[in-house]
Amino acid sequence: MPSLFRTAATAPLLSCVTLLLSLLVPAAEAAAPVSPVQDARQLVVVTADGWDAPQGRLQAFVRGKHGWQPRGAAFDVALGRNGSAWGLGLHPARQAGPQKHEGDGRSPAGIFHIGEAFGYAPQIPSALDYRPMQHSSYCMDVPESPLYNRIVDADQVGAEAVAGSTEPMRLDLHNNGDGRYRQGFVIEHNPRAIPGQGSCIFAHLWRTPGEATAGCTAMPPEHMQALLAWLRADAQPLFVLLPRAEYQRLQQAWALPVLAGAAP
Repeated sequence: MPSLFRTAATAPLLSCVTLLLSLLVPAAEAAAPVSPVQDARQLVVVTADGWDAPQGRLQAFVRGKHGWQPRGAAFDVALGRNGSAWGLGLHPARQAGPQKHEGDGRSPAGIFHIGEAFGYAPQIPSALDYRPMQHSSYCMDVPESPLYNRIVDADQVGAEAVAGSTEPMRLDLHNNGDGRYRQGFVIEHNPRAIPGQGSCIFAHLWRTPGEATAGCTAMPPEHMQALLAWLRADAQPLFVLLPRAEYQRLQQAWALPVLAGAAP
């Protein structure tokens, strides 16, 4: 009799608990972290030896039915002269480690959309959106400007609007034939253009092999051409840059590809 009493008395309580759990489980599932690369089918991954390393190694990956697979061979790239620092992109904010800001000479670390391609030629063989640069094209690196972190045409916005910019996009015409921006693509760091958090981050050609940059990622022409011919806007390509230790620590949580030589 006592056991039957306990069963009958606790039945409503168990029903309430079951109902509560059924309501909480979907909420917990909805709150589960989402991988920043879940929708991408192409990744350009750069890893460096540490936060202060001005060089890195680039490996492209494509997602197929068996997950991420390397695309082509890895190659050396140049990074910011002072290394890298956490940027503003698709990844969760990170507090441990240097933080990117304007003029720090560091490449932004994290996960970022790959934006439009650009260059000196009227058109190039690429499935990315492409914008040919003109003598009047500038990227605005002036934090106080309402055009901060945007590529604009002085013929359209006015000469006063681009005053103070140190980023003419036709370097060949403004800097004695400089070919670094002859081909490249935009790395969408700081997409909300928060003043002072860093601007005008590109992948572009290097002037001399291994020469460090002001915060971009630089490489030889043959590798840039291969990337531009391969990248597709409809594959939602992303750019990933991390010190190798950070990459290995975050690889599983962020669903990143396993690097060659690293334990899966």
